[in-house]
Amino acid sequence: MTSVIRTIADWRAESKRLLNATVGFVPTMGALHAGHQSLVERSLRENDVTVVSIFVNPTQFNDKSDFERYPRNDAQDIELLKKLGVHYVFMPGYQDLYPEGFTVRVVENEISRVMEGASRPGHFDGVLTVVMKLLSIVRPYRAYFGEKDYQQFLLIKKMADAFFLPVEIIPCTTIRDADGLALSSRNVLLSTEERAKAALFPQILKTSATVILAAQKLEQAGFSVDYVEEAWDRRFGAVRLGKVRLIDNFPLASIIKP
Repeated sequence: MTSVIRTIADWRAESKRLLNATVGFVPTMGALHAGHQSLVERSLRENDVTVVSIFVNPTQFNDKSDFERYPRNDAQDIELLKKLGVHYVFMPGYQDLYPEGFTVRVVENEISRVMEGASRPGHFDGVLTVVMKLLSIVRPYRAYFGEKDYQQFLLIKKMADAFFLPVEIIPCTTIRDADGLALSSRNVLLSTEERAKAALFPQILKTSATVILAAQKLEQAGFSVDYVEEAWDRRFGAVRLGKVRLIDNFPLASIIKP
């Protein structure tokens, strides 16, 4: 049976019953898709208890309109998680998570300054702060993050190590649609025409000989390119298509060069 918990106090009262259980945790912003489902299913396999949080975190949005447009469907998400057999859905409110109003935050000064951090100032401060709060509240044994947001995964792993958090941060393979586009909650915001064109993004990113050539091809295909870069043995890209921003990455070993 799935329990929906909406306050930190209620979760702490409930969690006293879980002292001898391994707890797996999947933090999300809702609008769940098959990518999230893969994280949840892995947690269910590897842990006694699985907790999924749903919280659209305003502090990680440097663009207020992006926050307002972000898709939300709590009722549908809860039904999916019940069908999957999730034990707890944690849905805190802003005031519960940010009683101090974001005057205290987690800041990283290296990995967070490039690519997504450079394109979205303050984004990773919000991500790290909310994840630190959620990990401190839930206190899981394992926490699961998708590799589509690989830079985010690296930062969360670095934060957990730096603060000696007793949790294993586990990366999970990116889940893609049949045409190769990485699943994202934002994909539903694409028009039919944009969604068809979006499939070119991973194709070009993965098959171009260089990052410069990839950026040129993406621009020619009608994308607005934020960046195409290589780091940590991966190639990363971020583009805009209409009002929707898409990100992706591939291991360098998988790049198909002509």
